[in-house]
Amino acid sequence: MSQTSEVAEPAATESERSAAETETGGDETEATATEAETTVTVRCTGHVRTELDVYEFEYTFEGDTLRAFLDELFEDYPQLQDMLIAESESDATHSGWAPTPEELPGTWSKNPVGEQTIAYARILVNGHFNENENGFDTKLEEGDRVALVYPFMFCC
Repeated sequence: MSQTSEVAEPAATESERSAAETETGGDETEATATEAETTVTVRCTGHVRTELDVYEFEYTFEGDTLRAFLDELFEDYPQLQDMLIAESESDATHSGWAPTPEELPGTWSKNPVGEQTIAYARILVNGHFNENENGFDTKLEEGDRVALVYPFMFCC
């Protein structure tokens, strides 16, 4: 009984595949490499509205999460990051607030430091605080509403 062996063709390297796609006009790799764009309606209140001098606008960004939205928004409007995002735990709370219990009820959890808003500022997606959804990993869909809330606070 004789054994025949077939000579296997070597696997194409990444550069060879890329070159072959270029020759054939294929851009499947390119299409999957870039993320889809999402357009949301941004609504601003209080100090954010004063800073941007606009109440509502449409904003298109690459990706589909609140994190991707905020990253691009803060590149275009860097002053908003300082207005909304807490740099430390003390920036995220006010001295007059009740202390957080050691064991939190139910499934409630705080966003990690760097993903918390400053005291009194909030980011909402379709009317829900991002903390009550999936934090900065909350998925955004075409036409969603993102509210940037930093109300005016007055005291006697």
